[in-house]
Amino acid sequence: MAVRRALAACALALALAPGIARADLQVTGTTQVTPRLTEFAMTSDALAGPTHVRVLLPDGYGAQPARRYPVLYLLHGAFDDFRSWTAKGDAEAITAGAPMIVVMPDGGQGGWYTDWVNRGRGGPPQWERFHLGQLVPWVDATFRTVAAREGRALAGLSMGGFGALSYAARHPDDVVAAFSFSGAVDIVNNAAVAAVIAIEAPVDGGAPGDQFGDRVTHEIGWRARNPWDLAGNLRGMRLGLATGNGQRGPADGPGLPDVIEQQVRQMTLSLHRRLDALGIAHDLDDYGAGTHTWPYWQRELRDAVPVLTRTFAAPPKRPARTTFTAAEPDYEIDGWTVDHARTQLRMSTLRDAGRHGFTLRTSSPATVTTPPVYTPRRRYRTSAGPVRADARGRLRFRVDRTTTVRVRR
Repeated sequence: MAVRRALAACALALALAPGIARADLQVTGTTQVTPRLTEFAMTSDALAGPTHVRVLLPDGYGAQPARRYPVLYLLHGAFDDFRSWTAKGDAEAITAGAPMIVVMPDGGQGGWYTDWVNRGRGGPPQWERFHLGQLVPWVDATFRTVAAREGRALAGLSMGGFGALSYAARHPDDVVAAFSFSGAVDIVNNAAVAAVIAIEAPVDGGAPGDQFGDRVTHEIGWRARNPWDLAGNLRGMRLGLATGNGQRGPADGPGLPDVIEQQVRQMTLSLHRRLDALGIAHDLDDYGAGTHTWPYWQRELRDAVPVLTRTFAAPPKRPARTTFTAAEPDYEIDGWTVDHARTQLRMSTLRDAGRHGFTLRTSSPATVTTPPVYTPRRRYRTSAGPVRADARGRLRFRVDRTTTVRVRR
């Protein structure tokens, strides 16, 4: 993917054809589960052990060898795995007839779709690196995909709903749509989910705090991946949020209210209000009675498939001017690069960036490099003084703090 340099390096690695290994990802086995469904066993240097991915091909895939298809990456929740959407979620039947490939990767029992901090040591599991830096290039090289932003969407339930919105917000130039079903989409402003995440780390062999860092002393690590904090990055894509209220619904028998669904509803509405405040279009299905269970996620996937089909057929365009928030010292978005003279995580925002200039909101020195949209070697007048384009037609600016730069024609 294009946003993080580390991920970009993976994406530029040797393309993988079926049956051919590459240095960072290797297919070790293949099982044909049904005519449409194939399961792949894999190893990756981003993960501590073997992993699996299930892939649903669309009806007629083999009969139309020249046709390319968009891809839906469908993410599971905590204490589930790559089999869950087909074994419990009826994903094969729900997507029958839909003109898309569906990829269902493993994400750990409590992996939370992030590269783990591991008490400052880093290293495996690196779920974001595996999914976006390795798996996506493998899928594009192995199957006939629409290998571009217009051909990729993310959806997930619970922990996977967080993953779908977090990945989309961190890589908006690579994703055209993101859907959350009962998703934990605001992990910072909800104390209950922070405690749950801490409990889930040992299930994957870690210690509390290993996924994002200590909640108190390393809050920035949580905000760096929290859809609520990165909500402004979601502009220009098709977004869907769905949640029940935890009361017993039409698919439930008698019993007590579901506390988990009550908590994810709070997080979903928190993100909904944030998106509204930012003027970012999205769909909200606050459907009332319903628990944190599969019948409701099946229904939401069934409703999402035709929306995704229409979105793939007529994809929304990226905003004409780039606005992007990240905590990493260095990042890339829409051809813009920002390099900070620091190693710590701190929020910065590249705002309203286009041929006319940009604003960088930051608290530390940085270098901003534009996309190659200017005449190579030509000198330009800017509000920061004269700047000559490099051989590729890029302008480079060094700023000390929050700065607005205007390029004059």
